[in-house]
Amino acid sequence: MKSRYILLLAAAVFASGCGKQERLEAVRLSEVLKNNQADFAAANSVEKDFVGNARAWSGDIIANGAGRGVQLDQNGMVAAELAKSAVAISAHLGKVRQAVYDISLREEYPQGIRDALITELARRQKQMQDVRAMLEKSVPAFVEYRHSTTYVGDTYPGGVAELGTLLQAYKAPEDAVGTALAGLKTKYKITAAEL
Repeated sequence: MKSRYILLLAAAVFASGCGKQERLEAVRLSEVLKNNQADFAAANSVEKDFVGNARAWSGDIIANGAGRGVQLDQNGMVAAELAKSAVAISAHLGKVRQAVYDISLREEYPQGIRDALITELARRQKQMQDVRAMLEKSVPAFVEYRHSTTYVGDTYPGGVAELGTLLQAYKAPEDAVGTALAGLKTKYKITAAEL
């Protein structure tokens, strides 16, 4: 009877110890998310504005052609500036992703939260890199049109068409960091004082 009691006690201690480790990891992850929440929110806002501007710009070109003369120069400059913005957004998302990635976690639930965030941030970075590539591909075409004697202004670079298609399918980013943080706080009863 005494050995059974000792085994039960040992199992209880082991189980409570595992739960404690998991909670400590959840608190550490929550701290990192809280510290990066403002950066992530800023990246979301900039990304939404960027996509809106890029949609309007590419939509106008698709509807009306790339233009002629000075308008071609302007469209080339806009494409180059939009490409730089896509790089900046990707870098901003990368900073948050790296902060989440750098946390050492061993417990399954906190690891799952971290991995889901890393996957989401990497997906969005890839999307921005694709946008950048399409924009950069368009810049030389605008220059080529500008120097062409046969171009009449009613067509546009293929990269703009690809960009238009990508941006039409684009879904606005959600607050993945806020959602993960709220989930961790609820599951582990993490208080504001702990963060």
